[in-house]
Amino acid sequence: MHYRYHHSPLGKLLIAGDEQGLRLLHMDAARAWELVHGWQADQGELDDVCRQLDEYFAGQRERFELRLAPAGTAFQRQIWQALQEIPYGRTWSYAELARHIAKPAAVRAVGTANGANPLAIIIPCHRVIGSNGTLTGYAGGLERKQLLLQLEGAWLL
Repeated sequence: MHYRYHHSPLGKLLIAGDEQGLRLLHMDAARAWELVHGWQADQGELDDVCRQLDEYFAGQRERFELRLAPAGTAFQRQIWQALQEIPYGRTWSYAELARHIAKPAAVRAVGTANGANPLAIIIPCHRVIGSNGTLTGYAGGLERKQLLLQLEGAWLL
């Protein structure tokens, strides 16, 4: 696994991947240092990821074009794929996401899978909000979620 740290408007990000694709984008890089034990420092393999992230934060990219390889269960991967179908600048509720995958009763499981997303920002779990339109849990913190939604024009306070 190759890794690198990347500075962003959200703070320092930890990015990691291997020959299969991008596996991790961790927003709390300062607390993620133990993850990199045994990994190799990036020698340019992750340059495209960083370039696309910079374009996204500059408002020049709405969709990432990267090879992704997040590790998860089949259900988690189904949710992560569905998250990528939420249009830039839009939000869905957890219930809408559950209906989208034709499992309307699986709202809690959808929320759990959403929270386990190892590729935040790239797989836009920040676009999922509560049914009443409020910001709800986000592994990166609600301030970061709000910033991402504001960047996309989906959440203006």
